[in-house]
Amino acid sequence: MKLRICVIGKPRLPYARAGLAEYEKRLERYTRLELLYLKEGPQAQEGQRLLEASEGYRRVVLDERGQMVDTQALRARLESWEMQAEKGVAFLIGGAEGHAQAVRDRADWVLALSRLTLQHELALVVLLEQLYRIETLKRGEPYHR
Repeated sequence: MKLRICVIGKPRLPYARAGLAEYEKRLERYTRLELLYLKEGPQAQEGQRLLEASEGYRRVVLDERGQMVDTQALRARLESWEMQAEKGVAFLIGGAEGHAQAVRDRADWVLALSRLTLQHELALVVLLEQLYRIETLKRGEPYHR
């Protein structure tokens, strides 16, 4: 199953770019991952870009008001969709203003990485780390102690 991550804006912070590079490299061994950086703008336009980029995929909107789960529950949800032969899953990360209501309304799942509001570059690194953790769990590798 393909993983597509749609993000408003390109990472600017050096630590975020380093973390992204690390986890992208790790994930390429396990899954088809596509990172799409979309243009910043007014919230409604960002929302439209996110919806267009995720068309045909299961949409997971990252939002601090979403459902909080642990790594095992996230793994179970992704594996369930994989067993249903879904084309892929698109994770949507909004810009500085968050997601427009229209984006949340079109989500298959609204997921919270934390109840804290995370800067979107940091949220992206955390998401990639969790996706990597899930891939190692599926294979019984020791990363997930």
